[in-house]
Amino acid sequence: MSPEVIEKILKKTGQPDLIGLLTESLSASELNSLLLEVFNRSVSRYSAPELLRNYQLNRFVKPVDLDFMRFRELETAVLNVFAAFRFQPQELSPVSALGSCSVVAPADQKKILSALRGTEVLADATNALALHIADLKQTGRWKPGDPSEQLRLSAVHRHVRTPMVVHAGHTPHFKIGCLVSAGRDTGDFRFEMQSVAEHLSVLTAVFRDTLKAENLRFKFMTRGGYDDPVRLLERVRDHICSQRSDVPITLDTEPATSNTYYKGLQYKALITVRGQEIEIGDGGFVDWTQQFLQNRKERLMTSGIGVEWFYRLMNQTT
Repeated sequence: MSPEVIEKILKKTGQPDLIGLLTESLSASELNSLLLEVFNRSVSRYSAPELLRNYQLNRFVKPVDLDFMRFRELETAVLNVFAAFRFQPQELSPVSALGSCSVVAPADQKKILSALRGTEVLADATNALALHIADLKQTGRWKPGDPSEQLRLSAVHRHVRTPMVVHAGHTPHFKIGCLVSAGRDTGDFRFEMQSVAEHLSVLTAVFRDTLKAENLRFKFMTRGGYDDPVRLLERVRDHICSQRSDVPITLDTEPATSNTYYKGLQYKALITVRGQEIEIGDGGFVDWTQQFLQNRKERLMTSGIGVEWFYRLMNQTT
């Protein structure tokens, strides 16, 4: 929402400090109670025809325009690959804790569908999985057998994001496949080498071996947050190439000053569709569990793949 719109609303209420009053003078539970009453009163004024019109005008609430059964088959195939590579599939809640994306990552809360009772509609399953992992670790419900052991979780989940859709085939809500590996730093980039190798093996099994995508390749890029990200990229690349000569990797070591989401290394997965190279996956290291658990030894690797986007690409009629 633009500052001009906010200013107009504040002027209309005659309370120029209304936002500060609501966010700073009230506790979270008090603000929640107030908003619940506001929505309760608003909804009580709706008629059934008005509700229908609201539905027709709301771009977030329409069903997906896909063949449900065929798409579910693809989704199940992806989850089976995840499970085969020991990334335990999770059925996540449709909502996550308020601030799940914007508190630990450079995401704008205005791009997320915030809700009541301390929640937001899930906008990124990797953030939700990271919170779950931090909770498992902090409460002692997951204890590694040795310092190098990793916790591997996965999901295929429908995401909702608020920015206007500008690309054909993209929709306000969509399904993404997610992988998350959590562990500890044991030195010499051992976590980094193992986790990236495993994520790329999963994506190769999904897109090349299972879904028969054409010309799968990976591009590595340096990011800040590590003392020597170029050496990190080279060590990870060399480790993977020593194990998998069939996984093509290119390096881009030019610094990207505007990208602070990933730390040390980011990768892109690209396939060819009707002669055009398409980005179909993205991943890298993030510091979210370091922030949650206040421990710089924590390590987290995340990946996201466009499950629904792949389905749409493969089923385009023109």
